[in-house]
Amino acid sequence: MPGQIKVSEEAGARKIPLKRVALFTAGGVLFTVIAVGLGIWFGNHAPVGGVAERSVAVLPFESLSADPEEAFRAVGVQDQIRNDLAKIADLKVISRNSVMQYRPEVKRNLREMADALGVAYAVEGSVQRAADRVRVSAQLINARTGTRIWRKSYDSALDDVFAIESKIVKAVADELGAKLSAAEKETIEEKPTDKPLAYERYIRAGILLDGIALDARSADLRYQAVHLLELAVAQDSKFLLAYCRLGFTHQGLYFNGYDHTPLRLARATEAVEAALRLGPDRGESHLAAGLLYYYCYRDYDRARSELAIARRLLPNEPLIFATLGWIDRRQGRWQDHLRNVNRALELDPRNVFILHQVAGTYQILRRYNNLVATFDRALAVTPNDAVARVARGLAELDANATVQPGQVAVQQVLANGSADGVKIVDRWFNIALCARDANDAKRALGSMLQEGITWGANVRTPRSFCEGLAAREFGDNEAAMNAFADAREEMETVLKKQPDYAEAMSVLGMIDAALGRKEEAIREGRRAVELLPVTKDVMTGPELVRNLALIYAWTGEKELALDQIAAALQGPGPITYGQLRLHPWWDAIREDPRFDKLVEEAKKPVKVK
Repeated sequence: MPGQIKVSEEAGARKIPLKRVALFTAGGVLFTVIAVGLGIWFGNHAPVGGVAERSVAVLPFESLSADPEEAFRAVGVQDQIRNDLAKIADLKVISRNSVMQYRPEVKRNLREMADALGVAYAVEGSVQRAADRVRVSAQLINARTGTRIWRKSYDSALDDVFAIESKIVKAVADELGAKLSAAEKETIEEKPTDKPLAYERYIRAGILLDGIALDARSADLRYQAVHLLELAVAQDSKFLLAYCRLGFTHQGLYFNGYDHTPLRLARATEAVEAALRLGPDRGESHLAAGLLYYYCYRDYDRARSELAIARRLLPNEPLIFATLGWIDRRQGRWQDHLRNVNRALELDPRNVFILHQVAGTYQILRRYNNLVATFDRALAVTPNDAVARVARGLAELDANATVQPGQVAVQQVLANGSADGVKIVDRWFNIALCARDANDAKRALGSMLQEGITWGANVRTPRSFCEGLAAREFGDNEAAMNAFADAREEMETVLKKQPDYAEAMSVLGMIDAALGRKEEAIREGRRAVELLPVTKDVMTGPELVRNLALIYAWTGEKELALDQIAAALQGPGPITYGQLRLHPWWDAIREDPRFDKLVEEAKKPVKVK
């Protein structure tokens, strides 16, 4: 059974007693925080609320088409059936992310699957295309007993597949005793598009976006998806779902710093506005709007309003609850954050991205035992996942200041094929620097894309900046200066398009500090913290505070750097015990006696509300 993230008085194996209110400053802002330990609970127990009798998982459909290129149709049929069932408030429907490991080519143990997902029933099926006809077969099974409840096959013209999907959805709902409202029935019967090629492009874009958030190649994959989705909406200007997915893809490029420009923001906004015009009463449109306000505008109140509408219309959509959880986290609302994450995990219990995000929460709170345990849980879901394996090693570095587990994980991943190097390159490069391994750092740089990497929430540094860091660490000052000069040019270009982009301003400050431009560096670092203070964003704000501490350290302002670290350690943030003890970018202040005390302070969990 899936476990839930739990608020308790424990953090991993260590008991964290409730403590009195404490005050701290970070980036010049005063906070009041109350200590509450955060724990994670595992075990063989039901998810929140137990197994609902009308709960179902739609498993991946098998493609029986002779042409392998037709496999996407099985993906599309499964998606549409799952999404339509999920609109029925009388059902509990598990997210697609959590069922993808139960592929038809892998032998399924339905009872184990039912326990893992917390469901009573499963839908299985197959799709076969022959010329301009399609055959879809589906069956509903009691997952706990293996008993077949219902089975039927449908043959139709290729462009009538949506009608087949609607019939399957209504049949399953009827067999489970679910009551459909008039609005639910109308939505289920509505065709997404009458353009088969537009729908194919929509599905193929979705396949590209699967698992993208944890992949260092995500920029390239997003650009490919944008291309397909723009073709889809050009072919069918009324294709609401394609506009929603297009808006989401633009948002990712903007938020993650791949293209943080007014033009990209405008494209994201235009796509969402088109979806709202086409479907003002559709949950998907309001979910897209909620994501837009959260990721692109940091308008948390407006995002919450849109997500509240989406929640009423899409009762089984885990992304709604997950996004509410991410908003809660950025606002430091930890109890609400964990409550919403639990609800998302109930609907999507094997979603590795959500588990990585939970791990991110424990990292910034310095709950190291919980951090490692969460990655263990992720690896139990996907034991061969390259990113999770290396992330687990980096968690050991954060917790115990040891590089060996991360190094071993990296080598194991690379032994399975160099193609995975680009997926793990951000963590790989970090581990290589902390290990002071010049050869490994060079290999990581060889796998790094031009867009570079993030060092935490979403502060992205270009590859040239990373090249400068490595060259400086390993004694090639001329190469370091050249690389930092290139990085400066890149950041200046970004800031010309968006002068108040705090993350880029912060990176420019670090670059100028490395280049010896002290006054500019300090001004830029301080300006970044002013633009995005911790009070506005508990995830990214502390990264900018850390970067300002680095700027002070690199420009010889040791006391200011130490003061900044001391203040930052009083609240959530990216400065961990292992990073502070091992990362070479702290070398400029490492010999100061105060630094050792700060390293010890970084072992302690953060006190939070």
